[in-house]
Order: sequence, then C-alpha cells, then structure tokens
Amino acid sequence: MVRKMHVRAGDNVTVLSGKDRGKHGKVIEVNPNKGTVLVEGVNMATKHVKPRNMNQPGGIIHQEAYINASNVMLICSKCKKPARTFRQVEESGRKVRVCKKCGTVINVIKEAAK
Repeated sequence: MVRKMHVRAGDNVTVLSGKDRGKHGKVIEVNPNKGTVLVEGVNMATKHVKPRNMNQPGGIIHQEAYINASNVMLICSKCKKPARTFRQVEESGRKVRVCKKCGTVINVIKEAAK
C-alpha cells in the first residue's frame, strides 16, 4: 500500500522520538511503501563489509538506516521551527504544502494542469 507522505526527499526535518531525538537533518530518501525515511546523520548503523575484489578494502562502515516517517517533522523554511503541514489547492489549480504555524507555502506538490 502506497501512503501519502508528509515529507519529501530534500526536506529539512527534525527527529521527534528515538535515540536521535532532537537531531536535524536532510531527507535523503523516502520509501512510501513502508512509510520510512532516510535522514542524513540520523540512526547511524554499523555494517561489516567484506572485500569483493583485491582492490576493494573490507572493514566496518557507518551508514544511515531508515526510520519511521511518523518520527520526523518538517522544519518550516520561514519560521525555522518544526511545523505540521497541510495540502492546499490554490485558485490557479496547483497543489502546495502549507505550514500550519505561519501559513507560508513550503513548496509546490503538483503544478496546475494546462
């Protein structure tokens, strides 16, 4: 089941719960089928990597792991605070995301049909 996500790739978000609560980061990837997001510098996991050929080194690498999308909140670009958003259709017909705190249009979801 594909869910509508309140965050998109490239958004700045803050983590609401978990071991990284209070951290800010940029959304790298969104998985709407599972309802998870990959945030830069959040939920770091260690991965043991074997060398695949003679030139590639093996070792332990640290990489981001997915977290549930309900644990992150979008940071408004104008008021610089975590804010809930809602979708709105403007008179021109384009769909936008709007900050509930300050009423600023955050970005365009879909352009108007011509």
